Amino acid sequence: MARYADWMPYESWVSLGEGGTPCVSFPFLAEEAGAGALFIKNEGQNPSGSHKDRVSCLTVTRALDIGAKDIVAASSGNGGASLALYAAAAGLCCRIVSTSALSPIHRQAIAITGAELVMVEHALERWRLVEELTRKQGWFPATNYLHPPVGSNHFGVDGLKALAFELFEDVGPANLDVLLVPTSRGDLLWGLYEGFRQLRTLGLIKSLPRLFAIEPYPRIAKVLSGEAVTDSYQGTTSLFSIGGSTVTYQAIAAIRATRGGAVVVDEASVARDRLRLAGHGCYAELSSAATLTGLEALTNDGTIPPGASVVLIATSNGYKDLPGTEQAK
Repeated sequence: MARYADWMPYESWVSLGEGGTPCVSFPFLAEEAGAGALFIKNEGQNPSGSHKDRVSCLTVTRALDIGAKDIVAASSGNGGASLALYAAAAGLCCRIVSTSALSPIHRQAIAITGAELVMVEHALERWRLVEELTRKQGWFPATNYLHPPVGSNHFGVDGLKALAFELFEDVGPANLDVLLVPTSRGDLLWGLYEGFRQLRTLGLIKSLPRLFAIEPYPRIAKVLSGEAVTDSYQGTTSLFSIGGSTVTYQAIAAIRATRGGAVVVDEASVARDRLRLAGHGCYAELSSAATLTGLEALTNDGTIPPGASVVLIATSNGYKDLPGTEQAK
């Protein structure tokens, strides 16, 4: 990421070597899925094992810049593990607020850094506690605590633009047709959109890649169909990285600006496709494997035309999932 410092909110930041993740072509998988070319951007190769490191490095830098000593986040797993690691590197006191659904893998990853893990009963209660720590005790908020949500700290989200810049170099502008993005509230969607928008402004690309959000039950899909972005959309899923009941305005804006959409996937198909990905050489978290499921849906209904070049964003690696999720249900 340091290569793109001029495009970031800071010229230097607390770094653990984030960014520069591999982007690999999978021609046999492309043929199976009906795509002209298929690339997987493996964000599981970041220091904490997910794309969240691109956010955390700038978030803790912002906290240090304004003199904060304490930082807090609500998280279902990857974001908390990432922030705890970077907060430790920055010398910040860190508190991660989660629920009992947090996996033992992430509990250990958070606790081992010295961060405090606080458990609440319901997901939305996390925001109440983050708000209390922020407003009453002066903790620096790394994630949202407002309802309706506004996404994570915007200094951190800017780090996700680097993914767009890397993809431009990884595959070249001719192969930037479609990107499939595992999505909860849309920080990654917005970061990709902002990065590609800047590349277009400079004349480096002629058009924006189409961004498609992959979700485990309809939230963004409902908003795109006319329902209110401020509503709550309930559902349960084992795809913990892309759960949640709320939608952000910027997720919708990024999709509409790129002529993209939202694809709802079922867990049985995702578990199957995780096995398929592994069989081709990509060990991805279950939530990341959902992009392959989404791709087949989009090629089958003609939304993605034959011959299109597709990038799947693998936001985290398969070591983040508990044993047992590798078998199709």
